Amino acid sequence: MSTPAALLPAFAPIDIGPLRLRNRFIKSATNEGMAKGGVPSKMLVEHHRRMAAGGAAMTTVAYCAISADGRTFEDQVTLDAPSLPHLRVLTDAVHREGAAACAQITHGGAFTFLPKLSTRYPLSASGGLNPPGVISGRLFKTAMTAADLERVADEFVAGARRARDAGFDAVEIHMGHGYLLSQFISPKYNKRRDGYGGAAAQRARYPAEVLSRVLDAVGSELAVTCKICVTEGFKGGATADDAIEVAKVLEQAGAHLLVLSGGMNVESPWAIFGSNMPAAAVETVQNPVVKLATRMMRLWEPKIPFHEMYFLEHSRRIRAAVRMPLAYLGGAKSVAGVGQAMDDGFDCVVMGRALIHDPELVNKFRDGRADVSGCTACNECVVMMYTPGGTRCVLNPPDDVELNRMPAAG
Repeated sequence: MSTPAALLPAFAPIDIGPLRLRNRFIKSATNEGMAKGGVPSKMLVEHHRRMAAGGAAMTTVAYCAISADGRTFEDQVTLDAPSLPHLRVLTDAVHREGAAACAQITHGGAFTFLPKLSTRYPLSASGGLNPPGVISGRLFKTAMTAADLERVADEFVAGARRARDAGFDAVEIHMGHGYLLSQFISPKYNKRRDGYGGAAAQRARYPAEVLSRVLDAVGSELAVTCKICVTEGFKGGATADDAIEVAKVLEQAGAHLLVLSGGMNVESPWAIFGSNMPAAAVETVQNPVVKLATRMMRLWEPKIPFHEMYFLEHSRRIRAAVRMPLAYLGGAKSVAGVGQAMDDGFDCVVMGRALIHDPELVNKFRDGRADVSGCTACNECVVMMYTPGGTRCVLNPPDDVELNRMPAAG
């Protein structure tokens, strides 16, 4: 069997900063639920090893918090010294399969469900009422001071260095979906009247400063990428016009690649996935706070039927505005979809649910064994992260729950 002609560009190597990838397929960061108590598990290692063995050029470990306060839940990886031996097991496993490993480094800001914080209120771009706090019980957030801005930037740098020390080949700075840096970018959250507020380019100033600091620290050794929203997907949120300005700022700051996503965790989660969460999936959530939040979201979410390449229109506008490398994310699940992304000038294609359904999909595309993913976009995998076994496709046999209880380096 031979590679379909439409996919030949997708299987060409590419340089992202100092990193060469074997092809253009990247496994997106999709919260795994495989770090119980914050300890990376053997299941987390196996999850990403499968992605590498299945042909993806790089696999992204989701939500590696830069500090204890930066987590959204307790069962998340923190990029601290105790996590490094476990993460090294993961990166070694990925490298043995010939792929690269990326750590998504982030801080939740006001989007947090932690029982305790070191501050009275969670930090954000601006103070006042906290939309996520309706769910978490933290009704207020506090604006970051100059000292906070400096300290958190230092934490991003320290997290990137620890990712390097753990063997990662790249870091993805999360600037989307309602986490701290996107709270600066979003007009919904950022009401500042200093140099970090106002027009879209000014709202992107602090994220760009974080990027510059990370590039200075590790950019000669690691690919430094950023995930941004091409649209926040709700009235009053950032639009594609805003995203164009943000992309220009990040291009000027020197980002090696932008991953183009969309949607917000609280205001428009359906926009992230391009379709609704099924009612039955709510009942699989064991965390009572998350279950309540998911039920509340279903009350106001619009009905959105899934269609492939659902961010393509917005992402094409970003592609036309900047010259830097861009990765398309948003429902790519077929040879035709990947070919379209290549034809439109995107440098990489980032896939999530399609690879959770079948980690071997990239190899199957390459060999002509499949031309479309069997993923149905049911979105039940999204809430599986809250179950004992972690994220998986419900159409497949369950994973070994015991592996998710064992420390990776144990």
